[in-house]
Amino acid sequence: MRYINTEIMDGVATLTLNDPDKRNAINLQMNDEICATLDQLEESAEVGSLIVTGAGKAFCAGADLGDLLAARERENIQDIYRGFLRIADSTLPTIAAVNGAAVGAGMNMALACDMILAGDSARFDSRFLEIGIHPGGGHTWRLLSRTNEQTMRSMVLFGQVLSSQQAFQRGLAWEVFPDQDLMKEAKIIGKKAASYSKELTRSTKEAFKELPTIDNSTNAVQHEVVPQVKSMESDAFRNLVTKLQKKISSGN
Repeated sequence: MRYINTEIMDGVATLTLNDPDKRNAINLQMNDEICATLDQLEESAEVGSLIVTGAGKAFCAGADLGDLLAARERENIQDIYRGFLRIADSTLPTIAAVNGAAVGAGMNMALACDMILAGDSARFDSRFLEIGIHPGGGHTWRLLSRTNEQTMRSMVLFGQVLSSQQAFQRGLAWEVFPDQDLMKEAKIIGKKAASYSKELTRSTKEAFKELPTIDNSTNAVQHEVVPQVKSMESDAFRNLVTKLQKKISSGN
């Protein structure tokens, strides 16, 4: 593919945005490639988790302005967001390994992932208002869900840019690593997620979607009962219980 590269190792797929001359700005063809690749990875028995990162010194510089205007002229502005929305809806556990600047829609690409890891050089920059457009792609909602209202307003309205450490302090990034260690650490974390039952992670992520509608303990318990009981009927669970019982009985 022209705008992304993909590799699979130890159950972890790495999807690299690959247009470094344009700092991996999102274009319509890149979105097509992301969507097609996610379809394949989710169906693959080899893949249990996904890392998204960028080639070169940037994670993603936002939307390609030419394609953004083209999408607007077709009155289908959401075309430019299809790639990261596909990642947001993925059944795989997803990690954004932010290796440089994540700007505008590029921040959305990171926010679409379940976990954000940052290299020392990572920068998080909303920038929508600076280029004269309203935030899009659910940017403010996604940012608020990760941080807090003051952080969201400061970044969007006042153009405050977060370094990797500032993003960590505000809950935007889970962990910060030296740039040279970022992908190694991301793959270690991704490998653990990939070791779990793929069907179990799929149902767990599906259950996440309803969490904002739950406002009491009783409903919270009921929300998880059906998928939990279903998971306990699986061969994987039964085999694990059998192994634990044998280990306990042997005294090891």
